[in-house]
Parts: sequence; structure tokens; C-alpha cells
Amino acid sequence: MMKRIRKAIFPVAGLGTRFLPATKSVPKEMMTVVDRPVLQHVVDEAKEAGIEHFIFVTGRNKGVIEDHFDMAFELEATLQARGKTKEYQALMADLPPAGATSFTRQQAPLGLGHAVWCAREIIGDEPFAVLLPDMVTMGGKLGSRCLAQCIETYEQYGGNVIAVEEVPMEETHQYGIVSIGKDAGHTFEITGMVEKPAKGTAPSTSIISGRYILDASIFSILEHGEKGAGGEIQLTDAMIKLAKQQPFHGVRFDGRTYDTGSKLGFLAANVAFALARPELAEGFKAELKKQLGGSL
Repeated sequence: MMKRIRKAIFPVAGLGTRFLPATKSVPKEMMTVVDRPVLQHVVDEAKEAGIEHFIFVTGRNKGVIEDHFDMAFELEATLQARGKTKEYQALMADLPPAGATSFTRQQAPLGLGHAVWCAREIIGDEPFAVLLPDMVTMGGKLGSRCLAQCIETYEQYGGNVIAVEEVPMEETHQYGIVSIGKDAGHTFEITGMVEKPAKGTAPSTSIISGRYILDASIFSILEHGEKGAGGEIQLTDAMIKLAKQQPFHGVRFDGRTYDTGSKLGFLAANVAFALARPELAEGFKAELKKQLGGSL
């Protein structure tokens, strides 16, 4: 019987060096897209997909993440006392149920594969999701965001699922790339994977994006701690080995992904999410026109 996807891992131990000096004291995951932390947007996506248990793999100086997903008694009491009902209700809506969050520490920056392995005892023997917190998504014509589309594919085919996106061929050497087998359009069979292929050798232009559904047996591969690109324990390397034992399917995400780990991606995400807010859209468009000299 196929097990339901209930748990998700959020690797949030990164240093965020591309955003220094802002990330000297503020975790990059807590920088805001409009008025919500980047990580909150990603958790929202997981909740919409039906995730019930949220596992954060943290590092040093990340205590504010744990505080964010906890109650704030003084703030909540102040909002209630001042009659700020809307703001209070918004905080309560974001508060995870008791016992729905777990936090574990990645003591050293040994790679994404190692971060996932750090959550093995919390996951147990269940299939699980992984969401990279830098990647913030908006749904397209299907309406759902990326993880929900991945879970739909898992429920149809089982096995393991990877979200993919297209890049120009000349950029494929920067990413993990999948080989495409039987193709059904929105989904397809993955027949192989390669991490950062040499220029001109990539089997496709479909890159491994920031959403995964994985079987728990991947932990037995990760536990060997084999290092790959950059001297780190790479999740892609473990998936390549797992693919010899179990099927993998790719999902061409219907929507838009913003890499908030880059300055341009972060700024683009703020623009997109501001324009998607009815109470902000018109005023923000007017401000953008002013900034761009009326060229919009």
C-alpha cells in the first residue's frame, strides 16, 4: 500500500553569504518577500500540499527560525489588547499545531545530502518531501504550487519524484540534469541523472529543481558519506544510486520559481508577490512606473 507523504525536510543551515552583510545577523531564510519570510512562503506551499510535519535542519545562529514557528505571547497579548484582530488572526493562522515541527542540527556544512541525512531519525521509514528554502514558487494554470504537483505525480506513479525546470543548453553545466524516458508531457520517466555535466554533454536541458519526493531507503545510501562535487555529500549522487533500484519521475512544474538565494531572484520574487496582492497591486504598479520613467 502506498504511504502518504506527511513529512517534509527544509534544509536551512546555509550561511547566506551572497546576501552579506544582511545575513550576518538575520538568516537568509527569514528575509522577507513582501511581508512574509522566504521560509514562510515555502512552508505555506508544503501546507497547501498536505504536509503535516515540518522538519527544519538548522545550523548555528538559526534560533530565530524556531522562534518564528512558536507562539509569541507578549506580541499576541498586545495585539489582542489593542484590538488588532486581523493581525492576531494572521499570526494564529501561520502557527503550526503543537508537535508539528521538529528541529535538528547540521553541525558542519557538508552538503545537501548530509543535511537530508540529519533528519533520518525523524523521518523513519516513510517517504518524504524535501523543499529547498531558497526556491519560492507561484502556481500557473493548474493553480497548485510545485510540491502539490509532485505529490500528485507520486500518488499516480509511486516511487520517487523530482521537480524539473528548463534552462538554456549553455547553462546545463551548472546544474544536476536528468535524462528523459517515456514522456507524458507534464510528467516523464527519468532514466538517468548527472551532476554538473561538462559543457555540451548534458542529456537534456531539464535541471533538478528544489522539490523532491524521496523514499526513505535513500538514507542507507547517504550514511556512507561519499563526497561529490565541491567536496560535499551531494543529494543528486545518492539519487543516482537509488535510481538503479527504484523508479524516478520528473514533473515539469506548471508555474514560476524564484531563486531567492540570488539578489535578482529575490527582487523578482518581491515584485511578483506584491503584484499578486490585490491590496498592493495598483499602488505598486504606479510606483514601478515612476521608477522606470513610465515605461511600463
